[in-house]
Amino acid sequence: MVKGIEHIAIFSHNTAALKDWYMAMFDFVQVYDNGKGTYFLKAQDGAMLEFVTADGDPEGAPNARAAGIRHLAIGVCTDGFDNMVQKLRDAKVEVVTETSDAKGVKTFFFRDIDGNVLHLIARLTPLG
Repeated sequence: MVKGIEHIAIFSHNTAALKDWYMAMFDFVQVYDNGKGTYFLKAQDGAMLEFVTADGDPEGAPNARAAGIRHLAIGVCTDGFDNMVQKLRDAKVEVVTETSDAKGVKTFFFRDIDGNVLHLIARLTPLG
């Protein structure tokens, strides 16, 4: 029986720096280190990210709306959204875009230190 998505892998040329950045920005906790550059971090809700050493570069930057995975969304409590956005701005992230709508959904798209697009999101009413 399928329980859900256990983790998502991010390949990087400097996994230690990238996982340290995710820990500093989002308070993720390291739960695994194979001693060879592979790490697992766990979020408060149990979701995990795996950081794996890359051995190549992507072939060109894909269109933001091309087929495939384009961002990771990180959920934030509504009352903590603005503080989290400020923390990211203070860390000098590259801002992609930010919006809010009449239903109380706030979004902030930005890039991590490797250039991966992340999406901070706060919803007044959860989807599921």
